[in-house]
Amino acid sequence: MDSTRALTQVVADFAATCFAGPRASVCVGLSGGADSLALTATAVRAGLDVTALIVDHGLQEGSDHVAGRAATTARELGADARVLEVRVGTRGGLEAAARDARYTALDAARDGRPVLLAHTADDQAETVLLGLARGSGARSIAGMRAWKAPWGRPLLRVRRMQTLAVCTELGLAVHHDPHNRDPRFTRVRLRADVIPMLDDVLQGGVVPALGRTADGLQDDNDALDGWAEAVWRSAGTPDGLAVAPLHDLPRAVRTRVIRRWLLDVGATEPTHRVIAAVDRLVVESGTGRAQVAIGGDPGVRTVVERSGEKLTVRLTAR
Repeated sequence: MDSTRALTQVVADFAATCFAGPRASVCVGLSGGADSLALTATAVRAGLDVTALIVDHGLQEGSDHVAGRAATTARELGADARVLEVRVGTRGGLEAAARDARYTALDAARDGRPVLLAHTADDQAETVLLGLARGSGARSIAGMRAWKAPWGRPLLRVRRMQTLAVCTELGLAVHHDPHNRDPRFTRVRLRADVIPMLDDVLQGGVVPALGRTADGLQDDNDALDGWAEAVWRSAGTPDGLAVAPLHDLPRAVRTRVIRRWLLDVGATEPTHRVIAAVDRLVVESGTGRAQVAIGGDPGVRTVVERSGEKLTVRLTAR
């Protein structure tokens, strides 16, 4: 039971840091896979009051039976359990649509409680590599945070083989999702091909190294975001964003101020391209009028304009 004891201590330490009291009430996102089963079992053993939330995406035949078995297992482990049926859309591809549906369902069902998610060090390594390949910048390469309310990830420094060991020690029947072996999905190729190849070429240690990279970038991002937030509070006005206070800022801070302002005026997760275009309005625009479309509500065209020393937003029907 060495792996079970070790993982229980990891979860207990996480709970002691993030939650008040030894009997904190939490939810756990449970799929029936090894990672989430191990997290559910060790969260109960750590003394938490656990409700397992099982999302049935309805994407595979028999998914309701898989969800039902996961709920039964959770109850046998000492947790409460709820099955959440969702409908997965198509926006952004299957992976993204399923993720959006899952997080929406978990958020609606948590009833004010934090939700523990079973992402491991291996998942973090894959996330960092995806961000690096997409050229998404430091925010993406920084990966997932261990705690960003209401989402907690106690296992981010735990390897996937350890969660499998817990399930073996406790005799838990693990569901193996066919999507996790389908090479159509980029994450599956990273897991099966890219990371093992990197481990071979670099003589091991790739997964923990990528995790350390994420941790370091999170610290850097926190510092730069704090600086940018202070600037935004002074430069943002009810009718726009003043340009003058941005001129002498490092680009890393200036673009963060712009991103913060774009989110405030209704842009939905502004891309690097949009932020860079608005940044050019700040640093390159002369006295003439210039504008950038920034997205947002599908029914409305949202445009950022520069006029003189201020950026403003204009909405027009599509």
